[in-house]
Amino acid sequence: MPRSARPASRRYPSGCAKVAGLRADSPSAQAARTVRLWNVVAGRAGAGLLLGPLAVDEDRRGLGIGSKLMREALWRAARMGHRFVLLVGDGPYYARFGFEPAPAGLDLPGPVDRARFLAFEIIPGALANAGGMVVATGEMERSRRSVAAEQRLAA
Repeated sequence: MPRSARPASRRYPSGCAKVAGLRADSPSAQAARTVRLWNVVAGRAGAGLLLGPLAVDEDRRGLGIGSKLMREALWRAARMGHRFVLLVGDGPYYARFGFEPAPAGLDLPGPVDRARFLAFEIIPGALANAGGMVVATGEMERSRRSVAAEQRLAA
């Protein structure tokens, strides 16, 4: 798929850094599931996160893995002090986690189906004054565990 044809939430990884990735490997060492969160600035609403992709291997779907990943990702985002999470996805699926349509004045770069552009306010009212373009910041937050792992790999 050409870069320009990818959903907006999938275009950010080339220009920004991952905030939190949750990944577990299957016994065959192939990724079984993953969710990623990216630092963004959402116009006048300020700093927040863009979630995507959320993926679960086809043979493991329907087991609640995606729901567990979403709950963990939102919990981590809140714990890290983020105010909101944005995503492009299926409204009925993400509504169970508290996602609602993103504010009308907020935009993503490129073509986006507005019905699939969703927002979750970790802090109520965080998107009350939202308006403008969502832009990747390129900032990355790392846990002590990930820093230790990077240092071991470098040694």
